[in-house]
Amino acid sequence: MVLASHYRWFVEIGKRPPRWPLPDLNKPPVGSTAAGNEWARSEGFARRFLKSTTLPRQINFEDGLWVNALTQSRTALLANEAKYILICRLIYDRPAQSRSDGGVRATGDSQFALPYGCGTIVQYYALGYQQYLYRFGAAHQEMAALVISQRTHASGNEQAYFRHQPLTVEEYLNSPTVADPLKLLDCDMAVEACASFVMTTTERARDARGNPAYVAASVRSPELGTRWAGVHYAMADHAEAGATLAARLWSEAKLGPRDVDTAQLYDGFSPIVYYWMEALGLCGNGEAHAFIQNGRMALGGELPLNTAGGHLSEGRLHGTGHLAEAVRQVSGRAGARQVPDCQVAVSTEGLPGYRGGAILLTSSP
Repeated sequence: MVLASHYRWFVEIGKRPPRWPLPDLNKPPVGSTAAGNEWARSEGFARRFLKSTTLPRQINFEDGLWVNALTQSRTALLANEAKYILICRLIYDRPAQSRSDGGVRATGDSQFALPYGCGTIVQYYALGYQQYLYRFGAAHQEMAALVISQRTHASGNEQAYFRHQPLTVEEYLNSPTVADPLKLLDCDMAVEACASFVMTTTERARDARGNPAYVAASVRSPELGTRWAGVHYAMADHAEAGATLAARLWSEAKLGPRDVDTAQLYDGFSPIVYYWMEALGLCGNGEAHAFIQNGRMALGGELPLNTAGGHLSEGRLHGTGHLAEAVRQVSGRAGARQVPDCQVAVSTEGLPGYRGGAILLTSSP
């Protein structure tokens, strides 16, 4: 299977549209190269947060994960239920609304967190990250290498939110603390955006005008059942589920961590990159904080990471931006950010231990 084409755009920065910025899905994607004139024969449509269109069939994203959309689309193509499938992900950041939790009784797991002021997702991530720092003797200052590297990559991405705002170590370390030890610049940037991909079979992609990205493997993180408490993101869960996911991913693709030329790893909060690097075996357990130092993650480094800027600097698209960049890299369309001779890219979304997924893309079948 191949991801034959993609396109994406952002609403003008600083302006919020009065309605969802829905594209006209009955017209060919802007910049489409692989689908070409075959667009009129598209027969499948995987979607998330989109209103109905006149396309013949729609497949919902399950749990909002693109890995589920890819899996369903792959099944439909193999069953000859469709020839070309459009996978589309739209993010519309609704205007903030005031909310009061006054008078709400804490029940279930929340009774052990809410009374102590722990009730937001950034606090949950901060708890897991504190555990990581303590367990492996890491320092939060080391995270500056990752955040600044991604900001530098964003400068070469005309669609990145922070493309014109370079960042220094001092600016990062002096940014406000949101939930200790996480700072404001450890959190992703909310944007209005859309990314789309056309998926088809390898045989049909041979007629494509552009270079496609070939899907070598796609895997979702396993469910941990009753172990998931919902109060914090435990390191044990990332390690256990991540090991299972990685074993399936590498086995299905018949590749290994050393074959990866670039990694596009989900970074809703910066520590998630550590968890994915270690889960996938891109570095040893507890070594990510040291591995990212000394330019290893930069373009031209040992393992170029989040070369479009990631969610921290390009903007949050729930992992779909990472997938789009992985497609660009293996198809040789990343422009100034292109990793030389990029043959294998890994992209992830979510967490290794909860609602996560990973995909391996290659430049050839």
